[in-house]
Amino acid sequence: MYALLFALNIFILILCKIFIDIYIESRYNHYIEVRYIEIKYIRGHMDNKLKRIYVPMTESGFYILFCLQQPQHGYGISQQVQRMTGGELIISAGTMYGTLSKMEKDGLIVFEREEEKRKLYQITELGKEVLQLEMKRIERLYKNSKGEEIHE
Repeated sequence: MYALLFALNIFILILCKIFIDIYIESRYNHYIEVRYIEIKYIRGHMDNKLKRIYVPMTESGFYILFCLQQPQHGYGISQQVQRMTGGELIISAGTMYGTLSKMEKDGLIVFEREEEKRKLYQITELGKEVLQLEMKRIERLYKNSKGEEIHE
């Protein structure tokens, strides 16, 4: 009987260690990803891969990043986008949370805090740079559509 209890305790301890190792490794990997993105940005060069992924942006991606100039949660962003576009653009929950997750992983936004069980995100310096590139591209398109040429 005692041998069985002892074996059960050992088994539980092993499971706990495995769980803790997995949890710590995932947090460490997240930390390493964030530091890697920060280091790439600090060196003054936005990764060309990020430019290719995010410029041009999808309309939903643009509005999500634009709204995150102030800390916001997904539902708040969705409501703000509906107001800004007069209901022309409605971002589904799947699109919203998939985009937030990808942008966070790529370092464009950062989780700021949790408020009433909702995660609040905010744009990072890298995200601001990407947003400025996209706004410049949209402005160029608009000017070209009006017959203006851009001379830089």
